Amino acid sequence: MKIVIAGAGAVGTHLAKLLSREKQDIILMDENEERLSALGNNFDLMTVTASPTSIKGLEEVRSHDADLFIAVTPDESRNVTACMLARSLGAQKTVARIDNYEYLLPKNKEFFQKLGVDSLIYPEMLAAKEIVSSVRMSWVRQWWEFCGGALILMGAKMREKAEILDIPLFQLAETERPYHVVAIKRGNETLIPRGDDVIKLHDIVFFTTTRKYIPYIRKITGKENYADVRNVMIMGGSRIAVRTAQYVPDYMQVKIIESDLARCNRLTELLNDRTMIINGDGRDMDLLIDEGLENTEAFVALTGNSETNILACLAAKRMGVSKTVAEVENIDYIGMAESLDIGTVINKKMIAASHIYQMMLEADVSNLKSLAFANADVAELKVKEGTRITRHLVKDLGFPKGITIGGLVRGGEGVVVEGNTQILPGDHVIVFCLNSMMLKKVEKYFI
Repeated sequence: MKIVIAGAGAVGTHLAKLLSREKQDIILMDENEERLSALGNNFDLMTVTASPTSIKGLEEVRSHDADLFIAVTPDESRNVTACMLARSLGAQKTVARIDNYEYLLPKNKEFFQKLGVDSLIYPEMLAAKEIVSSVRMSWVRQWWEFCGGALILMGAKMREKAEILDIPLFQLAETERPYHVVAIKRGNETLIPRGDDVIKLHDIVFFTTTRKYIPYIRKITGKENYADVRNVMIMGGSRIAVRTAQYVPDYMQVKIIESDLARCNRLTELLNDRTMIINGDGRDMDLLIDEGLENTEAFVALTGNSETNILACLAAKRMGVSKTVAEVENIDYIGMAESLDIGTVINKKMIAASHIYQMMLEADVSNLKSLAFANADVAELKVKEGTRITRHLVKDLGFPKGITIGGLVRGGEGVVVEGNTQILPGDHVIVFCLNSMMLKKVEKYFI
């Protein structure tokens, strides 16, 4: 597949690196030659110094025979214009990064398609949705819902009170379990567990289950004493912070700490009375204590500085906050953030890249999540008639190592998959892969 990526910023660079590992024909274009120089030497891709809104530049990267044209510069209008031009020149499919929520409304979809923009992606909105999912429950590190919540994937860290420590998984399976352990993050390694594996103290365990069994998962992981989230404090008044405040459930109270007074005034205009805006330095612990940090169940650090966010969450943890979330845009810091046990890590470029990557797959992928700190992906795939996945029981499918089925949704009902499960056409199957490159191997079972 030939893919042209316009914009060598954070999202474009990460996406180019990801796709170059799969031996795709990648061309990365940007006006800044300095940004491109290091990439071209270290990765299997072509770089071109040219403007994405220049017809001459688009002709130089041969956008006329591109299977996918992705515009992810920081400028929304340039991205839309670049996609319009690329489609007019012959690009098969176009994707534009935007920062205006109005463009995503269903009524505007056809309008943009007529312009030549097939898909729109808003990284800040995607990141905000991830944050809201993760703060719904203070005891959960990661939380995703599939098929409207019919099946849920959650990650939780094992503490001393967990009931399932040091017991082989095959023994846990002897009783009828309403959950499936799809992966274990242990130190810097992520495991797809087998029957003789055990869950150890400080592991982050990923479960799939249905909604009614969430209290049971909470019990066996020893998290029953964790307070429910009612109060959320956000450090930094970024666009992600605005979207997060807008998406949290009505029963949650939100405070945003922002140091820039002009930005505070703007936040007051954008958000309703349920969100309190405080002008101050979020690094000032005395200020945070005065604003009720000790009575806050969730603390979210969304400044533009990864180090500040990590340290702020670490301080909040030490003050007794049970749930912390840090935006960590420097990928090199993600492992450090996890080792410091700060809670959930959000990286918007990885979230955006996983959504764009989803568009490249031939199989019917309706949901794709990237686990930033676990180097893993979770995909929701719809099963079609006559595909390979329907020909054998799950235990006889011969999935490559590093891939497991977490569950499926059939007729709107979540089902925990076992070895003797037969997958049927129309099912939505949740597949856990240790890295994005394995998705191509999974895809063969669904096309």
